[in-house]
Amino acid sequence: MIELRHLKAIVALEDTGSVTRAAARVHLTQSALSHQLAALEDYLETPLFERQQRPLKLTEAGKALLALARQMLPEVEAARRTIARMKAAPPTRELRIAVECHTCYDWLMPAMDAYRERHPEVELDLVPGFHTEPLALLTEHQADMVIISEAKRQAGIAYHPLFAYEMVGLTARGHALAARASLTARDFGQETLITYPVPDRMLDLVRRVLKPAGVNPPRRTAELTVAILQLVASGRGIAALPRWAVQTYLERGYVAARPIGPRGLWGRLYAATRSAEKETHAEFTALLPETVFATLHGVKPIAESARGR
Repeated sequence: MIELRHLKAIVALEDTGSVTRAAARVHLTQSALSHQLAALEDYLETPLFERQQRPLKLTEAGKALLALARQMLPEVEAARRTIARMKAAPPTRELRIAVECHTCYDWLMPAMDAYRERHPEVELDLVPGFHTEPLALLTEHQADMVIISEAKRQAGIAYHPLFAYEMVGLTARGHALAARASLTARDFGQETLITYPVPDRMLDLVRRVLKPAGVNPPRRTAELTVAILQLVASGRGIAALPRWAVQTYLERGYVAARPIGPRGLWGRLYAATRSAEKETHAEFTALLPETVFATLHGVKPIAESARGR
């Protein structure tokens, strides 16, 4: 069969015009190269060069092999160099991230971009879909990190505090509640509440304000933040969303925002990882709040008292 050594020999013959010089180039004796070429000619059943010519001249069959060699040998060398780089480079690491909140992408994507610049060898990916039990993604090794709002103790799970964020009540600009200094559970009870289509346990307003007060307003849901804001602006109901998620709409006067309760309603976000991989992801979890504090409104560090949860 035709082998790479044959192609290299043909190139050497063409470049040097001599079996002796060609043999030196391919690190063979003249006799060994002559036997190699003779065996190849026997296999192809045709001569590859004119032996009586000085310098040696390739036959048409030899020129065909030369064209193949000129094409193939550079590709083989390029593949060899690529494999060498792969062996020398650090192994590729994967970081699959799942998010519990609908609005997390606004600050998560810039942090991921910044981390990619520092560590191009790490393959960052988002786990698609909404997950009612996000921690199960960690235990089942379907994700490597989950952005989550509660740090419940669980064996094998480590939590990295990220930041606290203010939830604000949103009304149409001309709504009577827009004149209040802050909103109470009773205020929400008199209006249609517009939320994302998620369980109540994932809604801070419902879990921490409305249910303890025994308030259960009529509901309407929307998948997108902008859809919720449009419904609010058109007077179809009121909502509660993170201030940082709606800040640009507030600056344009699209809707009005009021604190929830006299001290405001603050949610928290944590990055959950498998305990054994806590240090592996420490740099990324440190980068997340850095990015957030530099870019978002209505956020602050999680209080020290919350770190022990």
